[in-house]
Formats: sequence, C-alpha cells, structure tokens
Amino acid sequence: MKTLLFFSKLTGLLKTVHLGLVFTLIFSCNNSRPKNNETTDSKKGFPWDIPQEKPERPLSSAMERLYDNYLTPRPEDNELFSSFKYTPLEGFDYNDGDGTISRRDPSKIIKESGKYYVWYTKRDTPVPPRGAQNSNDTIPSTDWDLSDIWYATSADGLVWEEQGIAVPRPARPIVGWRSVTTTDILKWKGKYYLYYQGFLEASGTKGDHCPVTASFSDSPDGPWTPVNKIIIENGEPGTWDQYSIHDPYPLIYKDKIYIYYKAAFGDRPDYLLGNGLAISDHPLGPFTKHPLNPLFNSGHETTLFPFKEGIAALVTRNGNENNTVQYAGDGISFNIASVTQMMPMAAGPYVPDAFDSNGNGRGISWGLSHFIGIGLGTNKYSILTRFDCDLSLDMDDTEMKNTQVWLEPEVYFSQGLSERQRKNRIKAKAE
Repeated sequence: MKTLLFFSKLTGLLKTVHLGLVFTLIFSCNNSRPKNNETTDSKKGFPWDIPQEKPERPLSSAMERLYDNYLTPRPEDNELFSSFKYTPLEGFDYNDGDGTISRRDPSKIIKESGKYYVWYTKRDTPVPPRGAQNSNDTIPSTDWDLSDIWYATSADGLVWEEQGIAVPRPARPIVGWRSVTTTDILKWKGKYYLYYQGFLEASGTKGDHCPVTASFSDSPDGPWTPVNKIIIENGEPGTWDQYSIHDPYPLIYKDKIYIYYKAAFGDRPDYLLGNGLAISDHPLGPFTKHPLNPLFNSGHETTLFPFKEGIAALVTRNGNENNTVQYAGDGISFNIASVTQMMPMAAGPYVPDAFDSNGNGRGISWGLSHFIGIGLGTNKYSILTRFDCDLSLDMDDTEMKNTQVWLEPEVYFSQGLSERQRKNRIKAKAE
C-alpha cells in the first residue's frame, strides 16, 4: 500500500515538472521572437553580401535611404544613374569666336525620315552682348537677347547641317518681338508644335521676364505658323511664376500634353529656381497649372523623359538637389533616384518615345547641350555640344556607370579663388 502511494506521488511530481518545462519552453520561444520586424540576425553586423531588397533589421538613416530612395543599392546597377561624356560637334560656325554668334538651349531631338532634328536659340548680332543699359534694337543685352529659333539636321548626331531660321522674331508689339528663345518640340496627331519664350523687353531690363508662346507646322522643316499669343500665362501677382515661364518642355503622358517649365522666384540675389507643370488636352491650350507647383525645388533647366510608367528628370544647377536624376511614377511626385556629376547644361536628349511611351518609357542615351561663357573678355558666347550617357533600359554601358570620374588638375585649378577672395584670406590670416 505504501509502495503504491509512493509511485502515485512520484507520478504527480513528474507531471508537474513536465508541465513546468513545457511552459518554460513556450515562454522562452515567445520571448525569442523578433520584435518590430527584427530578424534573428539583427544583433549581428550588416551582411557582407549586399541585400538587394531592404532587410528586416534596424538600419541607420543612411541605409534606410539606400533602400527607400534609390532603385538599387549600388549606383552601378541603377538604371537611373549615369556619368556623362561629351563630344564636340561638327557643322557649326562661330565667326572665329568673336562673340557675335551664339547657339544655346537645344530642344529635345526627334527623328523624322531617317534624320535627327534639333531646334535651338541662335543669336547673330553685329556685336556681343553689352548689358541691358547699353542695348538697343541691334545691340543685345544678354547672350539670348535679339535671338531667333534655328534648326539643324544630322544623320549621326555628331555632324550637323544648319538649315536656317525656323521661327523668326515677329514684328513689335507681338509677343516675342524682342527675342524668341529656349524652344522645344511636340509632335501631336501628325502636326509639329514649337513652344518657346517670347520676350517683350530686353533681358535684364527688370530681370528675365517673359511668357510662353508657340508656332505649328505640318512638317519639321516648316513653314511654321506663329500663334502670336501667350500660350502659358505667367502666374498671379505674388506667386512663384508671376514674372516668367521659361524652358517649356512638352511630353505626351497619359494621353495629355504635359509641359514642364521653369521659373525663378524670390528677390535676387536670394532667389530659388523651381520647375512646374501645365497640362492640356490640346497643344494650344488652354493649359491648367498643377496645384502642387513647383514640382521641383532645384534645377536650372527642364530635361525630362518617359521612364517605365512614369517620368524621369535631370536636375542640374541651382538648389539643394542639384546634380541629381529624379523620378516620379505619376509624373508629379518627384524624388531623387541618383546623384551624379558633370551633368549636361540645358540638355536636349534624343527621346524616341517622348510622344508615345504608353506607360513603358525606355529612357535616354544621348542628346545635345550647351557650354556657356566661351570666349575672352566681353566677347562671350555659347556653343552646342553632344553628351552621351546610359539612362536607358535598353542599354548596358558599364563605362557610363562609373562613379569615380577623374579630372585633370587644371579642371580644379580653373575654379581657383578670385582676387577678392585671396585678399580677404590673406588679410584674415594676418589678423
């Protein structure tokens, strides 16, 4: 009887111990589960093999940006990262560099009947620019004053043949009578449309004030019919684009005409440059400005292209986000996709699908841009050049994915201190 009682108590004790072990194991397992998306490896260092997708572990702000802001962790794998290379063009004369001929601000490039076409601002004046106070009907105030819109064609994008004036300045007082500049091209339902800045006064008189006007044609070779009216109005008094609508850049997106444009706002010299958007169902309007304008907080020009289902942009000089490539899946909400250097100024890329991407934009690989401030003393002028890159889904040029661009020391020394800066630093050191 005592033996049976002993085994009965022993069995109960074992059950209690067993249950205790089970609860302990369950509690331990629950406590060991990851919290806040923390993996079991979260206490280890970041992996040697670069995760291609954002790992579920605590990350620094820099590593959060790496996965949240960019298409890929490495720029070499990023379709929206590229370095840029430049090639001189053949076929353009600059009157021995005396500053009387200038070409700048090329349009996007289109291809028609086996030829590449580009339109641009050309100034051909008796003397170089002399400032607003010294300008008149023949003396330009700035490099783009007293200009017309010219065009050229090419078989290979390197050797160009200038064809002549596409859009001349109209008679006074029609919009653009002082200068027509900074044009870009749209093809819509078999017709061609050039949008451009129309100056009504010499640039520099009160700033760089002007609206946007347009001309249209049945052929890229013209003749062009000017509409002789403002297409995109300046903003209301007190708004960011009240004085100027610059760099009109049309694309067809979601079956509508999107014209991106630039404006400088704020009193000089403390001003900011931004880009906005105006949308229409017809090339000649009416255009409605997007309520979120400006869509960009940086960038001196407008250079955009369809990419996948959205729009990508080169954001060059000026602003906190200069020297970036940005992307918006909706064509509106742009974010930085890559950071690069030596970006083309006033780039006009060859965009084969600018008007028919249909939600499958393929990107760009070359185009034209300009270099400004060429020449000696006051005889300054601008020249057109070619740039190449790999911002294309249909190209894999590893040389263009190089983040380590080495420049000769002379390039850096060309950005030396001014005489005033040198004197101030010497004076500060002496004190």
